[in-house]
Amino acid sequence: MQANDVPEKVTMDKSGANKAAIDEINASNEIPIIVRQVKYLNNIVEQDHRAVKRVTTPMLNFKLFKTAKCVLAGIELMHMIRKGQLMLEGCNEMSFSDKFYALAGRIRLA
Repeated sequence: MQANDVPEKVTMDKSGANKAAIDEINASNEIPIIVRQVKYLNNIVEQDHRAVKRVTTPMLNFKLFKTAKCVLAGIELMHMIRKGQLMLEGCNEMSFSDKFYALAGRIRLA
């Protein structure tokens, strides 16, 4: 929350410890954080990150935070391209690899 500001809504499972922490934060804030404790909403978020966990688990640990940040950003980028969440002009006609190169700022010559 220090890096990204206070969220409007938080989705979590039925964990009492997490709820207690958010309640403590809400007590000190003027605008309370809306807590959604719905099991299935949290499962959707967790399911989306299953592929990331599958890729990073064999790596065991990252030695540097910067390395972890770069690797995870790349994995998330590839999943966004695969799921069609990339918003680039003319990307509907581009191949998967061309979209990646366009994001990397390099022009790929065919």
